[in-house]
Amino acid sequence: MKKDIKIPEVTNVEMAVVYEYNDIYKTDDWNVYIINNKNVDLEMLVIVSQGFSDTKTTSLLRKKLDKLPANSFAKIELIQPELFKLNNRFQVTFFEGNTLYEKTFIFEANTIKEGALRMITELNKRGVLAS
Repeated sequence: MKKDIKIPEVTNVEMAVVYEYNDIYKTDDWNVYIINNKNVDLEMLVIVSQGFSDTKTTSLLRKKLDKLPANSFAKIELIQPELFKLNNRFQVTFFEGNTLYEKTFIFEANTIKEGALRMITELNKRGVLAS
């Protein structure tokens, strides 16, 4: 019966951690973004994030977006540098049309750092993309 269930593959959706200046608080912050490179809107997005290692686990954080328009992005959350020593998992679920999609993005421990920043053209900012 499991072989009859078709799980569609998620393409053209990415997660990024970006290092950027915060004009309000006059600080440099690390922020998590979701990027929709599709030509269609994504609806009812639910993003569940958690940091983890062999010995530690953070609380679950949940974020809901009603809609992420085609070829756009949204800031999801601020992430503290203390969490970079953990694996950071982002489970993303959304509807594209009438089809439910799910993908897990992971930023592995110690991969988010200033030396790893690359230009992310969709955001026009420097950051790290999830694997």
